[in-house]
Amino acid sequence: MTKKKPTILVVNDDGITAPGIKVLLEVMQEIGEVVVVAPDSPQSGMGHAITIGKPLRLDKIDLYPGVEMYKCSGTPVDCVKLAVHKIFKGKKPDLCVSGINHGLNYSINVLYSGTMSAAVEGAIEGIPSVGYSLDDFAYHADFEHTRVWVKTIAEQVLKNGLPKNSLLNVNFPNKSVEIKGIKICRQANAKWFEEFDERLDPYKREYFWMTGNFDLQDRGEDTDAHAINNGYVSIVPTQFDMTAHHVIPELNSWSFDIS
Repeated sequence: MTKKKPTILVVNDDGITAPGIKVLLEVMQEIGEVVVVAPDSPQSGMGHAITIGKPLRLDKIDLYPGVEMYKCSGTPVDCVKLAVHKIFKGKKPDLCVSGINHGLNYSINVLYSGTMSAAVEGAIEGIPSVGYSLDDFAYHADFEHTRVWVKTIAEQVLKNGLPKNSLLNVNFPNKSVEIKGIKICRQANAKWFEEFDERLDPYKREYFWMTGNFDLQDRGEDTDAHAINNGYVSIVPTQFDMTAHHVIPELNSWSFDIS
C-alpha cells in the first residue's frame, strides 16, 4: 500500500514571484503535495497584520508547472487564513512553511516579519509550521545551499511534530559561508535604532523615509545571531503566547486597592 504524501502549504511575504518561494516550493515538492498561497506583491514588515474593511481577492495562477498556486491581495497572515478556510476548507495541511525570506528574521526581527507571522498563523491554526529566512536581501539571492537543510528540517517536523502552540524560526547564513551544521538557539536580545530621513516630494510636501541601525546587545553564544555569525543554521523554537510569566509574581505583590 502506497503511503499518502503529506499536504504542505507554502506561503511567504516577499510575494508570489519571489525567487525564495520558488526554491521552497521545489524542495517541498520532493516531500509532499504542495499548495502555494502568497501575496500578489511584496509584504515585508507587515508582521501579523490582517485585512479588515476591504475585500480580499484570491486568484488561481499558473506560474510553475504542476503546482497549485494562488495569489492573494492581502497580507501573509491573510494568505494562511484563506488557505485554511477556503482552499483546504477546514481540512488542515500537514505542514505550513513560510519563506524563504530575502533577509534574516533573527532576534527582534521576528516581531516585524511577515514571513514569521505567516508561520505563526499556521501554528495558531494547529498546523506544524516553520519560517525560513536567508542572510541576503538581494532579489536574486542564491538559495541553493539552503535546499538540503530546508528539506531535512521539514522532514523532521513531519516525523516528530511540534509541541502545541509552537513553531520553528530558521535562519541561514548566506552563500559565501560554508555551513557547519545546525544550532538550536534562543532569540538574541537586540533592537533597531531608527532614523527618519526627511525629504520633499515634487509638490514640496514633506515625507519621511525610515532607515536605521541594528544594535545587537546580546553577546551570548547560545543565540540565533551568534549561530549565524559563526556559520551555523539557527533554529529558534518560537511561541505566540506573549505572556511575561516571570512578571506575574511581581505584579501580584503590588497593591491595587482603591478603597
